[in-house]
Amino acid sequence: MFFILSKALAFLIAPYTWFFVGLLVLLKKVWNTPFKRYVLMLTVFIYVFSNSFLVDELVRAWEYEDDNIYLKDTRYDLAIVLGGMGRVDERQHRFDFTCSGDRLFQTLGLYYKKRVHKILITGGSGSISHPDEREATYVKDYLKTISVPDSTIIIENESKNTYENAVFTKHILDSLHFKGSILLVTSSFHMRRSLAIFKKAGYQNITPYITNKFTGNRKYEFDYCLLPNAEAVTTFNLIIHEIVGYITYKIKGYL
Repeated sequence: MFFILSKALAFLIAPYTWFFVGLLVLLKKVWNTPFKRYVLMLTVFIYVFSNSFLVDELVRAWEYEDDNIYLKDTRYDLAIVLGGMGRVDERQHRFDFTCSGDRLFQTLGLYYKKRVHKILITGGSGSISHPDEREATYVKDYLKTISVPDSTIIIENESKNTYENAVFTKHILDSLHFKGSILLVTSSFHMRRSLAIFKKAGYQNITPYITNKFTGNRKYEFDYCLLPNAEAVTTFNLIIHEIVGYITYKIKGYL
């Protein structure tokens, strides 16, 4: 009973719930006015894109599916791990991982199973105000603290987007005369665009490996299917950003 009550309380005290209830109250107030149509459209729009089930279906249609590589024993000469895994904590001078840090942690699992020989981290600074905070450098420092040999780590710390990840990393690999097999590691929602960019950039023998997947088995629970959720809005924003990025890169000829 306590568990159910805690779930209900969490929903009731969420600011997004207050916002949505306020919108319903406004809709009732303007029901017999010329503004009814517009407030109703806004309410429906906000509900649809805060519905976890509906957003999950959109994500499911976009997410890349690999070939269950995690369950296999295939070995790779190099894993390229894309940046965007967190942020720099300026006070403590360290890198704080977000959910996309799964890209690195999944790769470490493969490394310790000896399925990956070397790890290349690609990613510079995505900040206009702090161009010197290069992600790959911080991640390399982290890897050293957990005793990953320096000889195993390669970094590319100049790139600011996925296109530059591919191009700048290729310059490094070409300079090393690298011809081995590559595992491309990034989030499931980001893989469709990333793989297309890397292939367009001329990579050969490259295999996708998805991490921090958003979707799983479909759920038909009451709150998941019917109640608005601010997290669904965040997920929707992320996927729309990725779809627009894919289209933009396609127009620019990057993929």
